[in-house]
Parts: sequence; structure tokens; C-alpha cells
Amino acid sequence: MWYTCIMKNQIKARFELLSPFMDEKMRRLHLAAEAKSIGYGGVTEVSEVTGVSRTTITLGCEELMNPAASQNQARIRREGGGRKKIVEKRPEIEKELELLIEPYTRGDPESPLKWTSKSTRKLAEALGGKGFKVSHVTVSEMLSSMGYSLQANRKTLEGSSNHPDRNEQFEYINEKVKAFQADKQPVISVDTKKKELVGNFKNNGKEYCPKGNPEEVFVHDFEILELGKANPYGVYDISENVGWVNLGIDNDTSQFAVESIRRWFMTMGKEVYPEAKNLFITADGGGSNGYRVRLWKIELQKLADETGMTITVAHFPPGTSKWNKIEHRLFSYITQNWRGKPLVSIEVIVNLIASTTTKNGLRVECSVDEGKYPKSIKITDEEMGLLSIVRSDFHGEWNYTIYPKVIAHVNT
Repeated sequence: MWYTCIMKNQIKARFELLSPFMDEKMRRLHLAAEAKSIGYGGVTEVSEVTGVSRTTITLGCEELMNPAASQNQARIRREGGGRKKIVEKRPEIEKELELLIEPYTRGDPESPLKWTSKSTRKLAEALGGKGFKVSHVTVSEMLSSMGYSLQANRKTLEGSSNHPDRNEQFEYINEKVKAFQADKQPVISVDTKKKELVGNFKNNGKEYCPKGNPEEVFVHDFEILELGKANPYGVYDISENVGWVNLGIDNDTSQFAVESIRRWFMTMGKEVYPEAKNLFITADGGGSNGYRVRLWKIELQKLADETGMTITVAHFPPGTSKWNKIEHRLFSYITQNWRGKPLVSIEVIVNLIASTTTKNGLRVECSVDEGKYPKSIKITDEEMGLLSIVRSDFHGEWNYTIYPKVIAHVNT
């Protein structure tokens, strides 16, 4: 189609601006004129942009082509006349639609515009099974008003993410999160944010400065040995919308990852969940908290033994790391908060992270971890055999529970 998204927005803006001043017939004729100006496919495009049915716009086109017949049209309905929309008669339908598509929701989670892989016809059929008589056209209009849109493919995949059980794993995680939240048990999303060079280096983004006087930074991006790098490991409490960042200055290992979770629990989690008996962790499939990493499980066993909590872990399938809540509920806002600011010292990084907030009430705490975390720690088969671990029947490599050894002993 030759016209751009800008023109679509203009059509929508004109309609919304003029609509309060027009009666039913004038709205119909106005949209018909917009469709005629587009040409082939105009009726469909105007319908999608404005939410008015193609039948109504087509009728308007016929009236434009035959003004005499238009004068003899039936009476104009009064404002508010006609059949009420189903969302007005049964507003609970939007919640049901959201529940239908929630486990299947895909797309860039950092974008406010979501989209779904289920077709409108299938969604209409599913809503019919729940007692809502609704057409696929109405479902399309509802999705649009709820912030969903149909989008083409875009190359943003991190790797092979076409695992046949990918959606089923998303559903599994979704149901687990709901179950733990219903029991008022902690649910956290964890990951390591990108390592950051400490020093007067360029940081992507812009911020306001006196005109013609931008902050000057190094031309090169070579690590300054005495300053090193910072490893921000994040723990995001999904239920409370609270983040904890453990800022490491050594290696990003499984010991460091679990120590970060330990510090979160002792500093924040224990106060919020004083009766916590179970902890649910969602994590990526790779990195220091990867499902193949033996040390990760060994360190979680130590944490379970120390706290007495049963720890359940669910990993996201390969290549889907950005679907982890922490990426778009915590890390993205930290990145926005320090955009354009050189991370000249550890203190600056801590302050920038800790000052990150959102309109939705996000609160973040940050501390420096000066511990040493050596690489290449080998875990033997014998050590793995001592784990009190139970793997799920569904992808046990991704989903498993580690019990405190005292509890495990009692259960046996």
C-alpha cells in the first residue's frame, strides 16, 4: 500500500476530531470519502483504523456515488441508538479475552504494543465456548482497544527459539507463577544485566545539556584495569514490583548468581515474605543461571539448606531470554535512567540503579558485592548425586524443585 502509517494516523485523528460534531450519516460519508481517496483497499484500511465496520463504509461509498438515493435513506438514528456493543453489555468479556491470550502473548516485551499469535477467528470461537456470542471482527476491534496489533515478523531472535514446546513452557511458567502468588509465596525473575565498563566511556542515549556543550568521554572503549567492569545481577520480585541489584566486581559465576538471590532474600525478601516456605525462580536457559550448569544447582541446594525454603526453578526455552520479566520490568528502566550518563565509578552506577523508578511504582535497591568468585569450579557426579532435587515430568531439565535436605530426609 502506497500510503504510510503517518497517513493512517491522520485518518484516525481526523475521524476522532470530527466525530462528535457529525451525525450517523455524516460519519458514514466522511469515512467513505477517506476510503475513496485511498483507492483500492481503502474501505478495509479505513475500517481497521477507525473501528467502523466495512458494511457501514461501503454504504457510505454507495451514497457518495448516488447522491439522489442518499436523500431517500432511512431516518438517522438518534445519538446512542442501535444495538449496544458486547463490551458495554458484558464488560467481563475483555478480561476473558486477556486470559485467553496471556500465555500465548509474544512480541517485544519492552514495547507497549503487544501482539498475539492466536487468530481472531480462533479467539472468537474460544469466547463462544465461554458463553460470549461474538464475531472475529468484534474480537479484532477489542484487541485493538486493548493495545494489541497484528505485526509482521522482525529479526530480533537471539538464537534457535523454535523449540516445539516453547509455548507450552510459557504456559507452564505462567501457571506456576499464578499458583505461587495465590499462596503468597515469593516469585522472582533473575538474570545478569550486560557487563558495564567503569570509567568515562560513552553511554548510549541522550540527555539535556547546554547547547553545543555535550559531555566529553573517551574515544576508545578499552577497559581501565584499576576500575574494571561491573556485573549487575538482578532479582525482580514479580508480585511486589521491587528490584534488587547485586553489583559484582569479579566474575559472573553461578556462585555470584545464587549469592545475589541470597542477598535479596536476606535484605528484602525475608521482610516481605516472613512466612515463606517456597521460592519460585524464573531464569534464562543459559549464563550463570543456566539449566545445564551444575554449580547453579549445587549453590541453590546450599541456599535451600540455609533458609529451609523449597526452591522451584523454571527456565525459559533457548533463545527467549528477553521474555523473562526482569528484562522489561527492571533492566529496561535502569538503562533508560542512566542513558547518556558515563558510568565513571561504582558509586555512580549504584546511585543510578537505586534511583530508578516508574509511574507504576517500581522501587530498586542496589549494593556492591566485593566477593571473589573463581571460574572453572568442577562439580563431580558424586556431588550431583547428593542433590535433593525432583525434576518435573514436563521438561525436567528446565523445571525442577530443590528441597532442603532436612525436609527431604523427613519426607523419605
